[in-house]
Amino acid sequence: MVDVLYAFLTVFQGYCLQYFLGSFLETRMRGRWNRLYVALRTAVVWCSPPGYEDYRVAAGTLALSLCILSALAACFYKAFRPVTVFLVVSFQALLDISRYAAVILLNAMDGRVLDIINWCTGKGMLPSEKSFGMAVKIGVAGTQLIQYAGIALLLYFSLRKIVQNFREKDYFISRTELLFILTPSAVGLMICMLLRIIMITLEDGVPKMLYDRYPILVLVIPAILLLSLLSILYGVKLFQDMICWNREKSGRIVLENQISSLQEHMEEMERIYSGIRGMKHDMKNTLAVIQRLSAGEGGGELQEYLSELNRGLEKLEVRFRTGNTVVDTLLNMKYHEAVRDMPDLRMDADKLLLPQGIQIHSYDIGVILGNAVDNAIEACRKLKAKEPGADAFIRISSLQKGNLLILKVENSFNGRLVLKAKEEFPVTDKADRKSHGIGLVNIKSTAEKYQGTMDFRVKDRVFILSVMMKNERREEDAKRS
Repeated sequence: MVDVLYAFLTVFQGYCLQYFLGSFLETRMRGRWNRLYVALRTAVVWCSPPGYEDYRVAAGTLALSLCILSALAACFYKAFRPVTVFLVVSFQALLDISRYAAVILLNAMDGRVLDIINWCTGKGMLPSEKSFGMAVKIGVAGTQLIQYAGIALLLYFSLRKIVQNFREKDYFISRTELLFILTPSAVGLMICMLLRIIMITLEDGVPKMLYDRYPILVLVIPAILLLSLLSILYGVKLFQDMICWNREKSGRIVLENQISSLQEHMEEMERIYSGIRGMKHDMKNTLAVIQRLSAGEGGGELQEYLSELNRGLEKLEVRFRTGNTVVDTLLNMKYHEAVRDMPDLRMDADKLLLPQGIQIHSYDIGVILGNAVDNAIEACRKLKAKEPGADAFIRISSLQKGNLLILKVENSFNGRLVLKAKEEFPVTDKADRKSHGIGLVNIKSTAEKYQGTMDFRVKDRVFILSVMMKNERREEDAKRS
């Protein structure tokens, strides 16, 4: 019976390993390969049987178990990444911690069960030797069943908690970050190996459990093991929180840079507008000069003067006029930057009309359009790099329905959009994924300030981004006023 229970526990651990690795890594094989998988996992369990050994054997057993787990991950799953090291070590640590914690906590039940059986025998409830033997077998099997159930439940819920807390499963872990999340699991493994070595001592040639000599260890050791398990779980949670904090920090840095850039270009636009006003003021003098030159001082000199005047006017040209200074500045800036690399880029904002008395801050509109246009320019640049003769365009428009303002940005792209399961936004293909790919996140967070949302879709080879917001002041602004 005990062997059957142990076999069931082994099979369950195999499926737990499959669930754990499959939640992070992409499988190489399709179909019914679970039997082979469970058979290999059984080899891991049988390489590390319950018991206590010489330190050389304990270290060798642990190393062999980790090697087999690593081989399973490499054979059955793609992308052997740094996170795979964490998965292998953490699974073995949780397996050992669950086993030792459950066994030590419930080991005292064996003695209690035998005491109850002896008491029943003394009261005549078990009159025959056969009934006594049957009671002992049932008692031992029941104790083992409770122990194995405890191991299985503790292992499963620990793995499930890690899978739930580790939200950024495609995040590329650096060496320092790997060391951070790997340390609690490594400590747990070392604690379990230490227990395997020192738990049994010999007194006069008779094996004796360490906690028989020091009864307090029945509580202390499981407490240490459970604290080690919690450190693994909360280490993962803290790591994920750090990723979110770093992403928010990167987002704030991007927004601050955008604010600084907008301020600089608004000053530039103000200078241009001042230049236009100055040219209008000086137009009479300019006309007088033209009249004198045309009176007979030479047509060639006149043509040169007019050409210079034309070049000056071209520098003062404002391509986009939406009525909003921030938006005008932003679009003109982005357009002139883009046409340096793509002279034939078409950027149309004729249908971008912002209502009079708009309650949405110009800065927030600038953040949304700035990130959207940056993404659109980047997509057009990739399209032109792949297909130099392709039509690259960006269309920006707006629509007002009641108190809702809808901004739409459409752009051509190469048709390649990578969307992964459980990911809200397309995956960036830039090398530095930690500091890139946050444009859509910033757009969404800005829209949510105005109880709005963001959506995107693809039609043929056109990427369409839509942002909807309520045209009203934010709650915090209303409270301030």
